[in-house]
Amino acid sequence: MPDVLYEVAGHVAAITLNRPERRNALTLPMLDLLAEVVRRADTDPEVRAIVLTGAGEGFCAGLDLVEAAAQGPGAVDDIATSYRPERIPVLAMHRADTPIVAAVNGAAAGYAVGLALNADIRVMARTARFVPPTRRALVPESGDTFLLPRLAGWEKAARFYFLGEDLSAEAALAAGVVSEVVDDAAACRSRASALAGQIAAMPPLAVQAAKRMMRAALAEGYQDHVSRVLLQLLPLFRTADFAEATAAFLQKRPPEFLGR
Repeated sequence: MPDVLYEVAGHVAAITLNRPERRNALTLPMLDLLAEVVRRADTDPEVRAIVLTGAGEGFCAGLDLVEAAAQGPGAVDDIATSYRPERIPVLAMHRADTPIVAAVNGAAAGYAVGLALNADIRVMARTARFVPPTRRALVPESGDTFLLPRLAGWEKAARFYFLGEDLSAEAALAAGVVSEVVDDAAACRSRASALAGQIAAMPPLAVQAAKRMMRAALAEGYQDHVSRVLLQLLPLFRTADFAEATAAFLQKRPPEFLGR
């Protein structure tokens, strides 16, 4: 079986990290493949939502340090010389207009913290936890130092990184890092899929535009942002989905959006 599984059904792309015997620890080829399938889902007009999860009991154990150690000191140089933005999964996730739901079905350590935080919505199993990479003498390099202070606040992020404290599912829920906690891994995947299905039933062009605007707002002032949103809004008035939303409202029936 491939180390990253990809399947599309009902306008939802399911991406599963598939090394359960290693708690889905990421090899360098897996990083390439994960970035590739995220881009594939984002550019597929049939895909309106993405679910990211891990096979088995773990979400992801981060980078495979055992494999890296086996490759010797040259592995670090190989990572540095092979760096390309298009090979970085969290950048693909950040740039994606398609909403991403993370099903954090088990422990997320190191790089995996960033994978979860770069999703738009996170569901977490009650027994899952976030594990800080600083405990392994590493800096978090997958975007989570940008995202975690914004989601949880500076002090909670500081305790996570500086003290090496795990973030439990209940603590993550209280801090606003995840939106839902469910009983176990199976319920986690099921709930994430249900949320993705709800997203897929929404008008996709409007949802994707909203995500683009949320992303743009991270780097611009209020006045510039309001102007940008207006420019995004005007083309939506001309879409078939807007006409369908209006007709369905007037006829008191569920809408059927086509993404055009």
